[in-house]
Amino acid sequence: MAYDSDNELAELRKRRMQQIQEMQAGGGGADPYAQAQRAEADRREAERAEVLRRLLTPEARERLGRIRLTKPEVASAVEQQVISLAASGRLQRQVDDVTLRALLERINPERREIHITRR
Repeated sequence: MAYDSDNELAELRKRRMQQIQEMQAGGGGADPYAQAQRAEADRREAERAEVLRRLLTPEARERLGRIRLTKPEVASAVEQQVISLAASGRLQRQVDDVTLRALLERINPERREIHITRR
């Protein structure tokens, strides 16, 4: 099953590179430096997504996706922390939903409590 997803990822990368090359070739008046920067940013984002796909369980990726919709800065902070933990070797297994929630609590510990008083 992982083999199929690797093939799909390789195919997506190949198509994206073709798109980038077509944009660069047919850009005409567009700034080539800006296009190169966009291509580099796209490449880095694809690598980041691939690393996170390997480090997070499907449930954790789903939760992180929902968090990204409401609080993109928190999601980015969690992603960066997971990547740095893996890079330093302190991550021995995939991050599951429970571990992701613990990371979220450390990053965003304050919770708002709503008290309703009736008069």
